[in-house]
Amino acid sequence: MGDAVLQLDGVTKRYGDFLAVDRVSLTAPRGKILGLLGPNGAGKTSTLRMILGITPPDSGTIAVFGKLPGRAVQRRVGYLPEERGLYKRMRTRDTIVYFAMLKGMGRGRARQRADALLTELGLADVGDRRIEALSKGMAQKVQLMTAIAHEPELLILDEPFSGLDPINQNELEAAIRRLAKGGTTILFSTHTMSHAERLCDRFVILVKGHKAFDGTLDDARAAIPRTVKLEADGDLSFLGAIKGVAGVTPPAEGSHHWEVTLARGAEPQVVLAACFERGVKLTRFDSSPPTLHEVFVSLAGGNDEGTEP
Repeated sequence: MGDAVLQLDGVTKRYGDFLAVDRVSLTAPRGKILGLLGPNGAGKTSTLRMILGITPPDSGTIAVFGKLPGRAVQRRVGYLPEERGLYKRMRTRDTIVYFAMLKGMGRGRARQRADALLTELGLADVGDRRIEALSKGMAQKVQLMTAIAHEPELLILDEPFSGLDPINQNELEAAIRRLAKGGTTILFSTHTMSHAERLCDRFVILVKGHKAFDGTLDDARAAIPRTVKLEADGDLSFLGAIKGVAGVTPPAEGSHHWEVTLARGAEPQVVLAACFERGVKLTRFDSSPPTLHEVFVSLAGGNDEGTEP
């Protein structure tokens, strides 16, 4: 496996006649953050469940630390499920200790770890409160603590930002970065592209069960045509005849900007130069690289259902 903590090779999963995961291969290197992206129903959770050994693949192989998923590696893996579940009448500190001990940590070390995590995530003053008395954001932080209390080498997060307000989302992002910096390999599933764009070293995009993309953000941006957004008084359709321009899209209803699609290898300056030559006064010229969301929409064939706009 080399430096890979997790490796999937041609993994397929069916539920009856429904093909949930179609020959997916991916690698998660040690100490990196890998985003598993896609709309709802793309096969993300099914993939995670196979990695965790909850359900077996119908074909293909999965290696976690070079071994089959399951008991042999479970103490080295942490998991935050999409469906949260804490014992509401347990106290916060006791909850974290309990989950750490389930993964083999001694009681004394587990209590030290719980106190350290409560302090790190700003909940040191609620350690004696029952879970049912915590806000949703607090409870979600505690859920994360239960997943990392035993100091896993591989952390799997399924929609970790779901339902959190922006402040708690930022705090959770910071915690994930600290874990990766400390050497933890992180695989997280999300349909919220903005979080993935900020956090991930690499992305795998699933579309209807199959892998549509695997690479870095720069790779993703290079995978789709570059576009330039323009605003000006008058008609800009003449840009379609310019060398280096593959297409021109006029403003949509309710919008004011034209969108110019560049040919592969062309630079945005060719559009700017053409406008200057025509004496066109531009009020907007935006040649920013595409966002991860735009890449996803393009790769998914325009199907962005379930993704953050």
